[in-house]
Amino acid sequence: MLIVHHTPSPHCQAMFEAVLSGATDPEIEDVRVVRVPALSATASDVLAADGYLLGTPANLGYMSGALKHFFDQVYYPCLDATRGRPFGYWVHGGNDVTGAVRGIESITTGLGWRRAAEAVTVTGEPDKGDTERCWELGATVAAGLMG
Repeated sequence: MLIVHHTPSPHCQAMFEAVLSGATDPEIEDVRVVRVPALSATASDVLAADGYLLGTPANLGYMSGALKHFFDQVYYPCLDATRGRPFGYWVHGGNDVTGAVRGIESITTGLGWRRAAEAVTVTGEPDKGDTERCWELGATVAAGLMG
């Protein structure tokens, strides 16, 4: 499983760490988790993974430029080869995440990826319930790849 993330703030970092903790829970067996910052992730990373977790802040009403850059780099090279693969995502924003969610949903629909868990969206400081939902997101997508 590939985790592609852009974590420029402490809030984004806390959400990422919770997702990673869930994805790497010891009860989840035979799932190798690779984490790559969005600006470093490549089409080869995407092609080598069986599923994806994506994380971004909502910046100026949209996903981060880093995550958009990731999608721009991998979209066509991965379009047919990754169709049907499971994914999940999380978004953090100061007050609105609507545009970021819409962008991620649009691009992943175009790729033909299958959402395997509800998105986690948080505005303001993540609380315990938010980080628990992030943990569940990571664990759910990873557990779906066991077998």
